Amino acid sequence: MAATQEVSLIDRVTNISDFIWGGAWNGEQVIPLPPMVLVLFGIGLYIMIGLKFYPIRQLGSAFKGLFAGRKSAGDGEISPFAALSTALSGQVGTGNLAGVATAITLGGPGAIFWMWITAIIGMALAFAEGSLAIRYREKAAIGVYRGGPMTYIMMGLGKKWTWLAILFCIGTLFSAVVTGNSIQANSIADSFGELFGFQEWLSGLIVAIAVFLVIIGGIKSIGSVAEKIVPVMAVAYILLAILALILNIEDLPATFGLIFHGAFNPQAASGGFLGAMIIIAIRAGAARGLFSNEAGQGSTPIAHAVAQTNDPEQQGRMAMLGTFIDTIVICTMTALVILTVRGDFTYEGEAVAHAWQSGLNGFEMTSAAYGAAFPLPVLGIPIGTFIVSLALILFVFTTLLTWSYYGERAITFIYDRVPGASVKGEKALHLVWRLLWCVVIYVGASQDLELVWRMGDISNATMALPNLLALALLSGVVFKLAKGERDAGPTHELKKVKKVGEEDGAAVHTPPPGVGH
Repeated sequence: MAATQEVSLIDRVTNISDFIWGGAWNGEQVIPLPPMVLVLFGIGLYIMIGLKFYPIRQLGSAFKGLFAGRKSAGDGEISPFAALSTALSGQVGTGNLAGVATAITLGGPGAIFWMWITAIIGMALAFAEGSLAIRYREKAAIGVYRGGPMTYIMMGLGKKWTWLAILFCIGTLFSAVVTGNSIQANSIADSFGELFGFQEWLSGLIVAIAVFLVIIGGIKSIGSVAEKIVPVMAVAYILLAILALILNIEDLPATFGLIFHGAFNPQAASGGFLGAMIIIAIRAGAARGLFSNEAGQGSTPIAHAVAQTNDPEQQGRMAMLGTFIDTIVICTMTALVILTVRGDFTYEGEAVAHAWQSGLNGFEMTSAAYGAAFPLPVLGIPIGTFIVSLALILFVFTTLLTWSYYGERAITFIYDRVPGASVKGEKALHLVWRLLWCVVIYVGASQDLELVWRMGDISNATMALPNLLALALLSGVVFKLAKGERDAGPTHELKKVKKVGEEDGAAVHTPPPGVGH
């Protein structure tokens, strides 16, 4: 009976996920193009055109700005580079190592092309998010700067849009628990099991304790850890992938052929209409692309809002750079290794050349590909598998740190709208949230993978839709910010938090120097 209920639950969740991202219901195509893909691509293209392809034109200057971003040049909590590292720590995680493999399983090699398209369009959305996060942020009663979509909705659009800000926060809490926590905890438990033979509950407990020791210190502690771990691990992972591709260089041209052929091959899926495989590839690539780079989802601007800069355009470039690094660089490296590296794989008793043909899924596919590239055994497993498992643990660990802050900001914003809200109550809420976050890590480590991933697709959409609407409504401000107009757009004051004592006060906007109303 329990098994029947579980299957029934997965079927329901899968149906909703398939409709949002694939336009299908009960396995049948009911609308030709996926609703979420249309919204994501439509608004992204609109902003990209309105920006006159600024993210592509300014990509070089964005990379040059990485060095300048290490220095603080304005109000905020952490350096612009630390803010980018924090945002990247939320972006670079399971999606880059396991999500890419899942995209290939669901949509074939062609899904990777649509993941690239999602990232290119996503760079425009990321610029919009990062620039608006600095243009509209609040200085809380406790003296810290903070912001994100909920703040630029209220300050950029006004009080009548409170419902949209609240809706975004609810979606953020949903997404934080599912994609920012449960999926990550599940993956890190698998890695600990593969490396050290730990049971899932023990892995979850170890990670939960380690995460709590960092997040108890707030965003400055999270930013400090992210700034140290993320750049080193990202560079090391990219170098490892490049070495694997060099060792299998003769198969690389065929890999690109698979990707482009799969992206535009108008064949029918079994029982489906002509072109169904293209829709499946788009659905898988866009869904996993958004899961990985989070462009348009509204999560990364929460991190960028605390950057020590008064220049919205500068942080917008940092934000779009995060999307580029996450998907165009790191996800592509993972995909090319999976599709290119040859090994002794089998599928249903038959020998196959590559890991993606072997029936493996998720991180198992990725680790098998790296294991085939670097087969020298270490602790009884191939060194490639060992290194990539260690990379996953570190990437996922930092993702868990950052998403705890995203969820904390969402629940704090909702709390601040409650009559009688105070600084003292807010601090208590933060402690409760951080403890709850670690409990969810422990529980999520042993959850069913298929159900959690499907829930993740739904939660991403519930968070992204309110943010995408806000970006479309504030697009005129974004276009001006890209031209260097730091005070573009009107500024609406946030509702003050009721004072309960001298140390309790208002979560009210204090514009940085040079930014007017």
